[in-house]
Amino acid sequence: MTIKSDKWIRRMAEQHGMIEPFAASQVKHAADGHRIVSYGTSSYGYDVRCAREFKVFTNINSTIVDPKNFDSGSFVDIDSDVCIIPPNSFALARTVEYFRIPRDVLVVCLGKSTYARCGIIVNVTPLEPEWEGHVTLEFSNTTPLPAKIYAGEGVAQMLFFQSDEVCETSYRDRGGKYQGQTGVTLPRT
Repeated sequence: MTIKSDKWIRRMAEQHGMIEPFAASQVKHAADGHRIVSYGTSSYGYDVRCAREFKVFTNINSTIVDPKNFDSGSFVDIDSDVCIIPPNSFALARTVEYFRIPRDVLVVCLGKSTYARCGIIVNVTPLEPEWEGHVTLEFSNTTPLPAKIYAGEGVAQMLFFQSDEVCETSYRDRGGKYQGQTGVTLPRT
């Protein structure tokens, strides 16, 4: 398995629609010129942006967090350019980008250092071969203070690993429950 470079990422995005919308280089400034947390193609990855849709966890209902029976009422929906995550809590969001992963590729996501250095951890499970959709992002605020996430700016980096052989059974072949997801997607069983 090899990690793929910026050249490979550009070719796959432009010729095969692997990432849409796609930024062929790092974007570090907004249209009005002010600095943003960068997104787009990097040396060996792609920095994704966070969309304006957020689901902020709240314990107002005092329910048990159960992945087999998740209470959607445990979230407050927010549509905004920023999201404030309460202390020691988390929020779900999604990428602006829609992904179509090739059959011989596995994608691993890591948080950007700008957020990590503020105590904000990004968690995303691997994007499996032939998975497609918007990526649901989980932001954990590990601090005792409120934390801010910016929509439309970089939040995490995707690393692409290409295998020397094609997998026998892909995510699409298995009929994965998160295939083709759009929007912020809650746990499914």
